[in-house]
Amino acid sequence: MLFGFVITHITMHAQDMYTNDVDIKKIPPRIIRACCAFGYDLKIWGVPFISIDQVISIDDIGEHHYMGNKKEGTGTIYTQKGGFIDMGHLRDQIDWTRYLYTTILHYKGKGKVILPLRNEAGRKTLHLNVPEQLSNSDCILLAGKIAYDLSLWHEISTWYGASTIPFVPEKFSSFSVEDVYSNLLGIHVGMKTLHSKFPFNQAATMIIESTLDSLAVVKTAKETYDAYDAVNNKWYTNKKRIPSKNITLERELDVLNSSRPWIILSHTTDSIGDPVILNVPLINTEGELLTNFYQFTIDPNYRFPVEEIFPDRESNFINQDDFGVLLSRINDELEIMEQSTLVEKK
Repeated sequence: MLFGFVITHITMHAQDMYTNDVDIKKIPPRIIRACCAFGYDLKIWGVPFISIDQVISIDDIGEHHYMGNKKEGTGTIYTQKGGFIDMGHLRDQIDWTRYLYTTILHYKGKGKVILPLRNEAGRKTLHLNVPEQLSNSDCILLAGKIAYDLSLWHEISTWYGASTIPFVPEKFSSFSVEDVYSNLLGIHVGMKTLHSKFPFNQAATMIIESTLDSLAVVKTAKETYDAYDAVNNKWYTNKKRIPSKNITLERELDVLNSSRPWIILSHTTDSIGDPVILNVPLINTEGELLTNFYQFTIDPNYRFPVEEIFPDRESNFINQDDFGVLLSRINDELEIMEQSTLVEKK
């Protein structure tokens, strides 16, 4: 089953409603809300007597607020058709999709523009060239695609040493089984929200709720704990301490054009239906590649092995079209790690 979204008519009034209170000069931080490590009862190296537990129930979700609010429910929750959902990731991508949509509308028809973004494993830059005639629906699709590229770069960059907290590597969470799916789900929710006739926060709140229901979300926190217990020492382990990269035992790298959920078969009933696969927005309503209208470039820092990965490249710059090569490289490195682990166990 493929998860899509219904494109409905949106008036200029609705566009204004979603863009008037967004300051495009204030670039959102890469991580707007504190996100969650995969698993629970996770210990932190050097911090005794404290463990991480970020499981929530459907009753904790609460209202959505653009750019975050302490009353929002963040944490992980299990769904029978979408696997584990990280609500912090999902909410962040809703807001990034809105921010990028507003930016696209502002620069539409103004020719080539260069927009510096915040650093993340190097200097990031967004190059836009959005024609005046591009429809509103296509602007929303374009915002979704760029948001996905930014979220995918976060996963890639943390694999190569980027971190939110200095000297605390985040490789342990790169491409964990729920991360990319939660990001892409948030982008789909964000695109739906931008088509809604309701105020943004209200629309996002309603669509989050209906989306989780469509994914057969579990009703209690205990059911999410049970789901984690079923994959402890299989998909993750709480026997290691953060930030050990060995906490994460399974990762999902087949994410270039779509994302599939990791489902626990023993926790899914036969009547639930097929898992919901999410597609990345790649083309507009006219069948044109969305990459015709932008380029996302990164000038990586010294930690990133650009010359080794791209030996024939004259420039250190990489862009979204290089992500396939980078994902293949990370997959190769993962296989080497797994072989090393097997040797150590022997």
